[in-house]
Amino acid sequence: VFSTDRVIAMSFPSSGKQSFYRNPIKEVARFLDAKHPDHYKVYNLCSEKGYDPKYFHYRVERIFIDDHNVPALQDMLKFTASVREWMNQDEKNVIAIHCKGGKGQ
Repeated sequence: VFSTDRVIAMSFPSSGKQSFYRNPIKEVARFLDAKHPDHYKVYNLCSEKGYDPKYFHYRVERIFIDDHNVPALQDMLKFTASVREWMNQDEKNVIAIHCKGGKGQ
């Protein structure tokens, strides 16, 4: 996990067997709810996998980028516009970004 004051980069929040070697989704949700209640948005940049956004109070935006690939320019523009809008809404707002393996974000 990489973190600044307002940006958290992490690997895919997982359940089941994958939670043994990736971030367990319930633990990620508990951390975000404890540290940034009502002030976080999760960006899933993984085209291969999704999850139920209810874990994060439906504050999840998914941008389909293939793992270990460069995103399309329109996807990057969509992502940066969304982040800018979210961050400008409140100075307490943070983003949590992940791809599949946690190295590409």
